[in-house]
Amino acid sequence: MLNGSREGLFFAALTAASFVGERKGRPAILMPNPFYPAYGAGARAANCEQIYLPTTVANGFLPDLDALDDATLARTVAIYIASPANPQGSVASPDYFTRLKKLSDRFGFMILSDECYSEIYTREAPGSMLECAGPDFARVVAFQSLSKRSNLPGMRVGFAAGDRTFLAAFHELRNVAAPQVPVPLQQVATAAYGDEAHVEENRKLYRIKFDLADQILGNRYGYKRPAGGFCVWLDVSGRGGDEAAAVRLYRDAGVRVIPGSYLARQQPDGTNPGAGYIRLALVSDSQSTGEALHRLVEVLG
Repeated sequence: MLNGSREGLFFAALTAASFVGERKGRPAILMPNPFYPAYGAGARAANCEQIYLPTTVANGFLPDLDALDDATLARTVAIYIASPANPQGSVASPDYFTRLKKLSDRFGFMILSDECYSEIYTREAPGSMLECAGPDFARVVAFQSLSKRSNLPGMRVGFAAGDRTFLAAFHELRNVAAPQVPVPLQQVATAAYGDEAHVEENRKLYRIKFDLADQILGNRYGYKRPAGGFCVWLDVSGRGGDEAAAVRLYRDAGVRVIPGSYLARQQPDGTNPGAGYIRLALVSDSQSTGEALHRLVEVLG
């Protein structure tokens, strides 16, 4: 059990750096770009090169596995993969997971699968990397959290599951480097993980809000209803760019969004795959969400 998935994702990088053994060249950790900050922090703390894999509309907002060369994979310690992705909500298919596992088997790196959004979806349930990992889950660990599933972000409870050998090393590190989850919170987590009714009710509320987004946004800003998660990823490159749009929305509409370029890092070619986008999280009640979407359209046009 973890103090939220963030802690686990960070410590997994530290564990992987010693667990996978010697690499051919400077050890590297790969991650989608845009990415969750814990990935980069973990890679940096593990003294591994951070390699950002651009996730764009052209590759379905998932890292392009075909673009990874053998030299990079031979020095890879681990790869972070998020499905559903934050912020775009894209979901990896079983075929995608299987291809990634084959690369892991060939080059010996860890797959750190961030699945904390996996129980928020509006169509069908996303699959897990563990389903494509084989019977012993070799070199695969999935991370979960009550933050999204049960709307309990402040409780900070999650878990990791997968490769038993890796998790033994992970546990030894965490045992000396992180506080234990308090027993009362463990008891609450047991109740929350044992109840599916509130999770389905949660999904129902998000479906209502995405229905509003479908109606109000239509096909503006490249909007498409995401497969998972609770964010919309809007292309505002034709509205002055992500920073300018974020400022206008806050100043003129009282709507807070995050510029996409703030969630990503510059690629070697100078591009930023988050530039030109804004992330809007549909986490307020449906009335507030509808009002925010109407204001967004009114201000941005």
